Amino acid sequence: MKIAQRNKSILAVLISLVLYFLFAYHLDRTNFTQLVSLYLSLFLPFLYFLQKEKMNITFLIGIAILFRLIFLFAIPNLSQDFYRFIWDGRMILEGFNPYISLPETFIQQREFPVNQAIDLYEGMGELNGSHFTNYPPINQLNFLIAALLSNSSILGAVVVMRLQIILADIGIIYFGKKLLEKLNLPIHHIFLYALNPFVIIELTGNLHFEPVMLFFLVWSLYLLIQKRWIWASILLGISVSVKLIPLLFIPLLYQWFTKKSVIANCHSEPVEEQMKQSSEITSSQVPRNDKHNLSPFFRGIIRLVFFCIIVILINMLLFVPFISSELISSYTNSVGLWFRNFEFNASLYYIAREIGYLFRGYNEIAIIGKIMPTITVVFLLIVTFFRKNTSPRQLITALLLGLTFYYFTTTTMHPWYLATLILLSVFTKYRFTIIWSFAIILSYQAYANSPWKENLWFVAIEYAIVYGFLVWEIIKIKKDSLAIR
Repeated sequence: MKIAQRNKSILAVLISLVLYFLFAYHLDRTNFTQLVSLYLSLFLPFLYFLQKEKMNITFLIGIAILFRLIFLFAIPNLSQDFYRFIWDGRMILEGFNPYISLPETFIQQREFPVNQAIDLYEGMGELNGSHFTNYPPINQLNFLIAALLSNSSILGAVVVMRLQIILADIGIIYFGKKLLEKLNLPIHHIFLYALNPFVIIELTGNLHFEPVMLFFLVWSLYLLIQKRWIWASILLGISVSVKLIPLLFIPLLYQWFTKKSVIANCHSEPVEEQMKQSSEITSSQVPRNDKHNLSPFFRGIIRLVFFCIIVILINMLLFVPFISSELISSYTNSVGLWFRNFEFNASLYYIAREIGYLFRGYNEIAIIGKIMPTITVVFLLIVTFFRKNTSPRQLITALLLGLTFYYFTTTTMHPWYLATLILLSVFTKYRFTIIWSFAIILSYQAYANSPWKENLWFVAIEYAIVYGFLVWEIIKIKKDSLAIR
């Protein structure tokens, strides 16, 4: 029986290797049938590994790394963003500030500030080349490393960036396992992320730097649960400096810092030891003359305020090398474009847009794009103050739900954004993110059209699957919770 099981696992690995190889080196993204066939086929061995090899952790780690290495020398075929990454890194290497210069301007003036400038500009496309970069400083550091190690080869730069992403994913597996152990959850759950074909293809394959951001985020959460909040804030600040999205999580930490029940929920030691540790931490964080005068609530508020200050200061310091009179306007304008101008694979926004067309006769993105973030802030505040978020799993679930709502209301939902939800869901009861990772391939149907154009029927099918499963899952979790009581 063991031999038969081993042979099946070897066959599943070989099938996966072939499919990933075809995806990496022989896929034309305009061939939607080929794209969907390869992508969906990869989910069969993925599910097999999770069911039949879940106790073989060393094996799962090995194939997670192996599948990523298949892409090592492949030029990304589902995204053009990596050309801009290489451009930014080489601009910094040449002494230019990437935040205040446009690739388009240099090309139009027939100036070529970096090696392979024309190839990089044509690769990134006119849309990308006509906007200021919006990648934070630690992300720019990743690009600079690629420029330092490969300043004259696009493929060389791709290999360097891909190795950084693979190393970050290895770090996620390491701290993800430790966090799962801390939460008393099965450690094989981390492979819902690490072996997910979506994660391997969209991040390692297409060179999106979510893994670097998520590495620092999961490390930060692990330390936060250990009540090492200063180091947790430093790591969260670095995570924000890779991608801005973790900023949304800060309000959701309110109860974690202010509710006394967090002491009991954070540790498995006896209550006496918990109280002793809490006392030691409090006394080391509150001035000696004031510690007896402050209630636990206000001590928590102080810690939360300092947590936020550290996150903000880290990001301000990291931007110092790029400081100029134009930095704030160019960067905020670039970030704002995602709310005012860009539309892709949206959910509730598309419904609001159609209502706007019905009553106003034209696209109301300038207005709706401002309303949607406001709605998200209101939702985050509701979760912050009216949902119990004091235990580690409750906190991570709150992060998952808050970010999910943001993605449901955003104007632009690129597939790689989903990676954060997948990783957060690993530490919760929710699995709708895995279903979404399966269905999100439908969004790539837009690239099968020339010129590029979304088919909203495919978008509708994608979200019907996601919403349907999420509603079923919420009902099931609610029933299970009531049954336990």
